[in-house]
Amino acid sequence: MANYLIPVEERNLSPQGVEALDRRRRRGQLFLVLCFKCLIVGALVTLWAGQDLTYSPGWVRPMFYWDAILFTLAAIFGVAGIRLRRGSNEFISY
Repeated sequence: MANYLIPVEERNLSPQGVEALDRRRRRGQLFLVLCFKCLIVGALVTLWAGQDLTYSPGWVRPMFYWDAILFTLAAIFGVAGIRLRRGSNEFISY
Protein backbone atom coordinates (compact mmCIF):
# COMPACT_ATOMS: atom_id res chain seq x y z
CA MET A 1 0.00 0.00 0.00
CA ALA A 2 1.36 3.40 -0.97
CA ASN A 3 2.25 6.01 1.62
CA TYR A 4 -0.06 8.92 0.76
CA LEU A 5 1.93 11.38 2.89
CA ILE A 6 4.71 11.27 0.28
CA PRO A 7 4.12 13.38 -2.85
CA VAL A 8 3.31 11.41 -6.00
CA GLU A 9 6.55 12.28 -7.82
CA GLU A 10 8.64 10.96 -4.89
CA ARG A 11 7.02 7.55 -4.46
CA ASN A 12 9.06 5.64 -7.05
CA LEU A 13 12.55 7.13 -6.76
CA SER A 14 15.78 5.24 -7.32
CA PRO A 15 18.37 5.18 -4.51
CA GLN A 16 20.30 7.95 -6.28
CA GLY A 17 17.10 9.98 -6.54
CA VAL A 18 16.47 9.56 -2.82
CA GLU A 19 20.02 10.75 -2.04
CA ALA A 20 19.56 13.79 -4.29
CA LEU A 21 16.23 14.54 -2.62
CA ASP A 22 17.82 14.30 0.85
CA ARG A 23 20.67 16.61 -0.23
CA ARG A 24 18.18 19.15 -1.57
CA ARG A 25 16.14 19.10 1.64
CA ARG A 26 19.27 19.39 3.82
CA ARG A 27 20.39 22.39 1.75
CA GLY A 28 16.91 23.88 2.27
CA GLN A 29 17.24 23.37 6.02
CA LEU A 30 20.64 25.09 5.92
CA PHE A 31 19.13 28.06 4.08
CA LEU A 32 16.33 28.30 6.65
CA VAL A 33 18.89 28.33 9.47
CA LEU A 34 20.81 31.08 7.65
CA CYS A 35 17.55 32.99 7.22
CA PHE A 36 16.81 32.93 10.95
CA LYS A 37 20.40 33.88 11.83
CA CYS A 38 20.22 36.87 9.46
CA LEU A 39 16.91 37.87 11.05
CA ILE A 40 18.36 37.72 14.57
CA VAL A 41 21.47 39.71 13.67
CA GLY A 42 19.36 42.13 11.61
CA ALA A 43 17.08 42.73 14.59
CA LEU A 44 20.10 43.54 16.75
CA VAL A 45 21.66 45.78 14.10
CA THR A 46 18.35 47.67 13.88
CA LEU A 47 19.16 49.20 17.27
CA TRP A 48 22.27 50.84 15.85
CA ALA A 49 20.68 51.59 12.48
CA GLY A 50 18.12 53.90 14.10
CA GLN A 51 20.87 55.83 15.82
CA ASP A 52 22.85 55.85 12.58
CA LEU A 53 19.91 57.31 10.64
CA THR A 54 19.41 59.97 13.30
CA TYR A 55 22.96 61.20 13.81
CA SER A 56 24.95 60.40 10.64
CA PRO A 57 25.51 63.29 8.25
CA GLY A 58 24.64 63.05 4.57
CA TRP A 59 24.45 59.64 2.91
CA VAL A 60 27.03 58.00 5.18
CA ARG A 61 24.88 55.49 7.09
CA PRO A 62 26.78 52.19 7.21
CA MET A 63 24.66 50.48 9.88
CA PHE A 64 21.48 51.19 7.95
CA TYR A 65 23.04 49.64 4.84
CA TRP A 66 24.17 46.58 6.81
CA ASP A 67 20.66 46.25 8.22
CA ALA A 68 19.09 46.45 4.75
CA ILE A 69 21.56 43.86 3.45
CA LEU A 70 20.83 41.48 6.35
CA PHE A 71 17.06 41.65 5.90
CA THR A 72 17.44 41.20 2.14
CA LEU A 73 19.63 38.13 2.71
CA ALA A 74 17.10 36.78 5.22
CA ALA A 75 14.33 37.09 2.63
CA ILE A 76 16.45 35.44 -0.08
CA PHE A 77 17.54 32.57 2.19
CA GLY A 78 13.99 32.12 3.50
CA VAL A 79 12.42 31.82 0.06
CA ALA A 80 15.19 29.52 -1.19
CA GLY A 81 15.00 27.36 1.95
CA ILE A 82 11.24 26.93 1.75
CA ARG A 83 11.48 26.15 -1.96
CA LEU A 84 14.19 23.51 -1.42
CA ARG A 85 12.43 21.91 1.56
CA ARG A 86 9.12 21.46 -0.29
CA GLY A 87 7.51 18.07 0.10
CA SER A 88 9.08 17.39 3.49
CA ASN A 89 6.60 16.72 6.27
CA GLU A 90 9.13 16.24 9.05
CA PHE A 91 11.30 18.50 11.19
CA ILE A 92 15.04 17.88 10.88
CA SER A 93 17.12 19.13 13.79
CA TYR A 94 20.74 18.60 12.86
